[in-house]
Amino acid sequence: MLCPEALAVAKELGLRRYVFSTSSLTSLVSLLYTPELARTTTCECRYLPEPVVLPGCVPLHGADLVDPVQNRSDPVYPLMIDLGLYYLLADGFIVNTFDAMERETLVAFKELSDKGVYPPVYAVGPFIRSVSDEAGKHSCLRWLDGQPDGSVLYVSFGSGGTLSTEQTAELAAGLEASEQKFLWVVHFPSDKDRSAGYFGTSADRGNDPLSYLPEGFVERTSGTGLAVPLWAPQVEILNHPAVGGFLSHCGWNSTLESAAAGVPMVAWPLFAEQRVNAVLVSSERVGLALLGLSTYYARRRRVRLRCRIRVVYGT
Repeated sequence: MLCPEALAVAKELGLRRYVFSTSSLTSLVSLLYTPELARTTTCECRYLPEPVVLPGCVPLHGADLVDPVQNRSDPVYPLMIDLGLYYLLADGFIVNTFDAMERETLVAFKELSDKGVYPPVYAVGPFIRSVSDEAGKHSCLRWLDGQPDGSVLYVSFGSGGTLSTEQTAELAAGLEASEQKFLWVVHFPSDKDRSAGYFGTSADRGNDPLSYLPEGFVERTSGTGLAVPLWAPQVEILNHPAVGGFLSHCGWNSTLESAAAGVPMVAWPLFAEQRVNAVLVSSERVGLALLGLSTYYARRRRVRLRCRIRVVYGT
């Protein structure tokens, strides 16, 4: 989805042209709308006075859109406009979504496609990794085995998501003060890049990310929580009976995995299209869809969706 120039080359060669979008249809629609947004507005997107209303989508504030669109002086800004225009050369969009998650958006998009405004979209999701017996050997799953059903808050910000030093300390303080059972996948903090987890540093490789937590936090919370460095088997965790909620960055893979497991989310978006996804999962109608999905996907096990889906920004 980030190589739109290939569409122009494929058209010259007479090849069929499809874009595989690994994120939500709402996110794709917002990208398609970028050229129109640039043409009809003059202010920075984050200062738009009214929400952006896209066909079949939940209203998005300008500050919810992807980061490069926020700043017209960003060198990536014109590339985002080109991306929206190149996408119109596609014969269709293959999107990792499904009817119960984005039904109204799919219906509205089909109406526009039938009128020739956009190429058609094909919802082929949810594509998620299946539960693995090998991953089931991870020590955190053995810890979950000893917890009551629906009692644990799973906390993870994805492979790349990174909190600042202050946010890490505040999250730790909040988890400790809540006395809530938790399983937290901890990354090295970064005060410069919210996606620093993708890259790391040579200095990090010799350190333990747990050493950046407040002094004594791991010991004080040993009776209620478990902090895991860098990685944990997420699909297996979300499908474990002990997990009752997910504090997430709202990356689309995590969103689909949580929906498939019937686990409610508290969304803390960090970068890319995660704010769009956070608005989507926190909307009333998607909340209802998740409630329905729990019956279908939870395999007749305990998922208690008692909390309302909320969005948490910043710290």
